[in-house]
Amino acid sequence: MTHMMNVPGLGEAAQSFIAKTPRMLIGGEWVPAASGKVFDTIDPATETVICQLAEGDAEDVDRAVKAARRAFDDSAWSRMRPVERERLLLKLADLVEANLEEIAQLESLDNGKLVFFAKIVDVQGTVDYLRYMAGWATKIEGRTLDVSCGFPGDEFQAYTLRQPVGVVGQITPWNFPLAMAAWKLAPALAAGCTCVIKPAEQTSLTTLRLGELILEAGYPAGVVNIVTGFGETAGAAITAHRGIDKIAFTGSTSVGKIIGKAAMDTVKRFSLELGGKSPVIVDRDVDLEQVIPGAANGIFFNSGQVCTAGSRLYVEDSIFDKVVGGIADIAKSIKLGAGYDPASGAQLGPVVSDEQLDRVLGYIEKGKEEGGEVVAGGGRSGEQGYFVKPTVFTGLGQNSTLVREEIFGPVLVAQPYKSIDDLAAVANDTDYGLAASVWTNNLSFAHKLAKRIKAGTVWVNTHNIVDPNLPFGGMKQSGIGRENGAAAIDLYTETKTVLIKL
Repeated sequence: MTHMMNVPGLGEAAQSFIAKTPRMLIGGEWVPAASGKVFDTIDPATETVICQLAEGDAEDVDRAVKAARRAFDDSAWSRMRPVERERLLLKLADLVEANLEEIAQLESLDNGKLVFFAKIVDVQGTVDYLRYMAGWATKIEGRTLDVSCGFPGDEFQAYTLRQPVGVVGQITPWNFPLAMAAWKLAPALAAGCTCVIKPAEQTSLTTLRLGELILEAGYPAGVVNIVTGFGETAGAAITAHRGIDKIAFTGSTSVGKIIGKAAMDTVKRFSLELGGKSPVIVDRDVDLEQVIPGAANGIFFNSGQVCTAGSRLYVEDSIFDKVVGGIADIAKSIKLGAGYDPASGAQLGPVVSDEQLDRVLGYIEKGKEEGGEVVAGGGRSGEQGYFVKPTVFTGLGQNSTLVREEIFGPVLVAQPYKSIDDLAAVANDTDYGLAASVWTNNLSFAHKLAKRIKAGTVWVNTHNIVDPNLPFGGMKQSGIGRENGAAAIDLYTETKTVLIKL
């Protein structure tokens, strides 16, 4: 097999990385799959093979779990002071920052997103997140508690400890590969856990590059293990393995349900960050110059491949035509192209795979069949690459397929409303509850809706903004648990009670 050569905009470091022999990180060593199998990873902008990766399965997962267990139970890692874990995370952040350009190029090549956005959002966001989580390593604490039991005259001392949950299996998605790996690894490492992480098979490159930097930073062997492969084999093996204490998954709701059920077979702890169908609510008392580009960015950013994408737009009817017309104009003006090629002038890249292309195009056709009016986009762009035209629908009702189901592509459904009285009910009329945004200059309107909308995050006059210190996760079928902030440390620690009779 030949590797991609002379890719426009791809530097020597990125080119050198993709030319390496397929391998996984297990026990501090770079190894092939035990079976010797490999699989192709594809450039979604050109549909050509970037390189081949090791196809891990249950045997490789078992090797990785055993390495992680050894590192957790008795190694330099298990005896490491919190301040040393903090320093390692800070060192890792420095290394990611030092290789920012290369990593952004790899992310763009593998996922399809623009290098410009990969630098700012994915790579610099990862650097900031690692530095933030490093600080938590020295701030994990228990409590002293009063005791009411015992016979008269008995005295007790009671306290709690927060201790690492153990070996963690982590399965990450393809939309923000590096950032999601950091969201899983950083709090787990700050807490003292060891990890077996499986990146999405479509986008494994930056997680593997992160693995190189983890070794360079000085992490002991087995603390972080990376197994590449497919969900139905490597992912299922991670979920089922009895040597894993906790599962952390980000991905679709359908797969999350399977993982949750499987985790219960061995009563693993698990956290799930799943899908969304986020409403964007626009009040008539709003600055159209802010809301039109803001709502457009809320759905079209990353080609709509964002779990919090603002895919349901509700606009007060007196300004509906202006808002939808403005978003449609933006959609029509967006230039599609390879995100890593400076000559392309691209403002938006492709969706990640042929499978995702077919899924999104299928939903667009479904919207047309159900009577929706396409006011922008409405199909594939070009014959090469997985490009979807940014699409805006009107004329679809609340029970239509495109309003009910997560598309995970650049497709917006806009609906007018007359009264604010039923807005919360309409916003909540979904199986999901991950995020929502409210656009208004009316403070009372914003606060009332923020309380009533059932979502893990409600933004006001913005959309898709996350921060390391702000808890992130969903209600209803959008997931279980919260990432980021102190909540992320809670995901990777157990509370132990100690009671002493004096």
